[in-house]
Amino acid sequence: MATPLTLKTGDINAQAVEIIKSPLQAPTYGDIITVLSIDGGGIRGIIPGVILAFLESELQRLDGEDARLADYFDVISGTSTGGLVTAMLTAPNENNRPLFAAKDIKDFYLDHCPKIFPQDGVPFGSAGKLVKSLSGPKYDGKYLHKLVKEKLGDIKLHQTLTNVVIPTFDIKRLQPTIFSSYMVKNNSNPLKDACLSDICIATSAAPTYLPSYYFKTQDSNGGEREYNLVDGGVAANNPALVAISEVTKEITRGNTDLSHIKPVDYGRFLVISLGTGGAKNEEKYDAEEAAGWGVLSWLTADNSTPLINIFSEASSDLVDYHISTIFQALHHHENYLRIQDDTLKGDESSVDVATDKNLEALVQVGEKLLKKPVSRVNLETGISEPATQVTNEEALKKLAKLLSREKQLREIRSPKVNAARSK
Repeated sequence: MATPLTLKTGDINAQAVEIIKSPLQAPTYGDIITVLSIDGGGIRGIIPGVILAFLESELQRLDGEDARLADYFDVISGTSTGGLVTAMLTAPNENNRPLFAAKDIKDFYLDHCPKIFPQDGVPFGSAGKLVKSLSGPKYDGKYLHKLVKEKLGDIKLHQTLTNVVIPTFDIKRLQPTIFSSYMVKNNSNPLKDACLSDICIATSAAPTYLPSYYFKTQDSNGGEREYNLVDGGVAANNPALVAISEVTKEITRGNTDLSHIKPVDYGRFLVISLGTGGAKNEEKYDAEEAAGWGVLSWLTADNSTPLINIFSEASSDLVDYHISTIFQALHHHENYLRIQDDTLKGDESSVDVATDKNLEALVQVGEKLLKKPVSRVNLETGISEPATQVTNEEALKKLAKLLSREKQLREIRSPKVNAARSK
């Protein structure tokens, strides 16, 4: 059994090692597998955006201003809005560096969410929106589609700067469709090598909010596959477990980069999972009232979509509960950090109220969340409860040191890097 992660320096003198501007070396040269996961949640993606900016700033403080999150994580996974953030952090620019720094995410949301989710385009206010939702999606998605295609261009899944895992759901096959760069790079499923723009649009296609999305892929042998996709949050709003599963599959497959890890050796994983907030402290729906609901009410009650809310909350909490239980059972609870705020109220808990006031409020939610203690979900109450006196900010600082140490350790042990140094 692996020992818990600690800040040891026996293998490395961090102050004496020059950070090489190179991709993260293979896990086989290190001690741990590093995973970053980002939930779905529409405009609430601003919240993990703020958290990620802080984490990246800590890495830059340790390793220099050129440090980026993609340099430190073996896999980054995201659903819906989290899938978009994943692509932003891992898509390469013309210099083969991440297209966006983490600090850019907040401004991206502030600038573009009001156009993705326009608030004044429907006559008669909320009544007009209700009528519109009965005949089609609440928003046409045109601005989002154009924006994503402009930013990501023709970049394909195999080109990401680190491994990515982005869930979607195929409504024609009635099954989840996972876009994993592992599958593409090991050539087990070349027809999954779609454009990142198509994947992002698909995983963001939340039913009732944005239209479902269709596209095709082709491989070098003339093979073809069609996709009929909606939001990955239908299946995995919290994609942390999907990411871990993809790594486990690679270990089982015999990936030489993971040959030192056993399939169930979760003590060798370091997982940071970021939620987008919820409204557990607000009483949402009453059973006596809901007992009389039909299809229309389940989709439109309280000017929201109860059915979608229930699916996404259940998915996120059960994944958190499962992973937390495993890491605690292995006595490696420090290897798993879940950051989530269940105290959102009113517009803050919505996925699409993209007013300037609400977007700025969500920025404040993210900043305040950094100061709150590390919490774990209590499935009896459904609410995240403080698990320690350590704040999320302090936990992230500690994990930044671990991530920096792991990257440096791999570079010291990597023959490729050592060969480059000797030239």
